[in-house]
Amino acid sequence: MSAPVVVKQFPLEKEYAKKTGVTPEDVAKLRAWLATQPHLPGELLTDLDLVLAYHCCQQSAEVSKQVLDLHFTLKTLFTNFFKDRLVTEKTFATLSMVCTVPLKVSAHNDSAVFYCRLTDADAKKFVFHECVRVALMTLDLWQEEEGTWPGLEIIFDMRLFSLQHLPKVDLHTLQQFLYYLQEAMLMRVTGLHFINAPSFIDKLMMLIKPFLKKELLECLFIHQIGATTLEKHLPMDGLPEEAGGKGISLSKATEDLKERFQLNKDFFERENKRRVVESRRPGRPKTISDIFGGIEGSFKKLDID
Repeated sequence: MSAPVVVKQFPLEKEYAKKTGVTPEDVAKLRAWLATQPHLPGELLTDLDLVLAYHCCQQSAEVSKQVLDLHFTLKTLFTNFFKDRLVTEKTFATLSMVCTVPLKVSAHNDSAVFYCRLTDADAKKFVFHECVRVALMTLDLWQEEEGTWPGLEIIFDMRLFSLQHLPKVDLHTLQQFLYYLQEAMLMRVTGLHFINAPSFIDKLMMLIKPFLKKELLECLFIHQIGATTLEKHLPMDGLPEEAGGKGISLSKATEDLKERFQLNKDFFERENKRRVVESRRPGRPKTISDIFGGIEGSFKKLDID
């Protein structure tokens, strides 16, 4: 991610030059389908949005349609993360508690790398859904700037996460976050890494694992305090200074991210309008119970036939 600037959308001509297999013809077909979906914010979606969907669904047009619909459906229903998702004083307060840093290094599998860590150890201030909200805002802005990646490796640094934080990770929020992460985000998660794992990491895993698909369970890695096992997946020199790397310091990363959000308030105001109007959906409107009670299997499989 670049220094704090007003983000410009990644150019389509450069996106097509990445040779991801997505073509302008694919995008045109998705655009034509969008015109038949009155509940979706089709007029507010850019061609890059459609490229991102097609790419993360391994160039399957039908899966792309389902994931696009689910993406904006969840952004409408998961209000804790996405309702009134604007840059406010609450946003800056959360950024003073948690650092969400797109790293400048790539993983060994060429995936982008996203680093998250608490910067304030006070569990009384910890609000899980606000941390998730800020992390997803960071990802959306980063993807707007860089377009597609082969995948995304997420690092959760547990250095300041204590037993006092654990009860504040409520299951409702966790279920929604992991469902969105696996099923509806317009990028493919290729690894979840928990570094500086505390002695009680098994208790956290007991909360997380029931919500993970087999494919993601297979790329979930626990790295103990002082371990160098992360090196198998990405160059550890790229981590922030406080995590043992040679990258940006957390204080500078936080300062940059606050400035970045401030400069890109308009981006989030525009994004906040891109939601589903359920009253216009062909057939029956969708609710939270439809999402967690009626969907079987998953759309975004790692290997699509």
